[in-house]
Amino acid sequence: MDIPTDADDRRAIAPVICYPNDTLPAPDMVRYGAAREGMTKIDEVIAAPRDAVCFNVPAGHIFRISSVEGPQVGDLNLWNANDLSERFYSGKTRALHGTHITTGERTWSSFPHLRPMATVIHDSLAWYGIDQYGGSVHDVIGTRCDPYTGNLLQGDHYHHCCHSNLTRALADHLGVPLAEAEPHVHDVLNVFMCTGFTRDTGQYFMKASPVRPGDHIDFLAEIDLLGGLSACPGGDCSAEHSSDAAACYPLKIEVFAPAKGSLNGWTSPYPNGYDRSHGR
Repeated sequence: MDIPTDADDRRAIAPVICYPNDTLPAPDMVRYGAAREGMTKIDEVIAAPRDAVCFNVPAGHIFRISSVEGPQVGDLNLWNANDLSERFYSGKTRALHGTHITTGERTWSSFPHLRPMATVIHDSLAWYGIDQYGGSVHDVIGTRCDPYTGNLLQGDHYHHCCHSNLTRALADHLGVPLAEAEPHVHDVLNVFMCTGFTRDTGQYFMKASPVRPGDHIDFLAEIDLLGGLSACPGGDCSAEHSSDAAACYPLKIEVFAPAKGSLNGWTSPYPNGYDRSHGR
């Protein structure tokens, strides 16, 4: 390997943030907090261990994902309930907010819409921050455990990975064949998962989630949402993420109506204002 004489100088160049986010439309966290304080529960579903479930959240309502029996991570998909082509865009969310999201940050939708889908309005694990290994919670790095990568690496056919779980749940919810549902399944928000990148090889790592029963994360739906949540077969992802051996627990999803009057005058964000002319 030929190392240039100015290698240290090149490495010492200061980084530049790709997408400074100080001009992003800021959520009204005072109003959202008021909506949460007086909210009323209207629905509840359970994602069983090594399985997934779909749920609907009207715009302006709140949904909560909770650990209820033991440490468990979940893979979350979000769609516009009225147009499944608009869905959560983990890559752009990562570019705008960072590798992990918490209170006051948002999940953003795919092109050409690129608008907030849901805003995190409470996170009981916000205290975790970034640990000594560079790990943090609620990542938008990982894709989702899937049977294709498992087949590539181990030659097996494991069906209870998050991709397959979400595919089955969406197919059942929509009443369509698996082959029709699968293309809508997309990269996830890894709820409660503790992850980062190794400093020596830059590899994606996971470690035992700090989540415990009672921990939860609350989102305000910015548009009408269809959600899908898989209780990952890796449990707390301390050792494996596609396994029949890991201890796994259910995750609870609750939907709440906001406090009466708290969102008067509030409207869903409009799709992105770009004119879509693409230079022609």
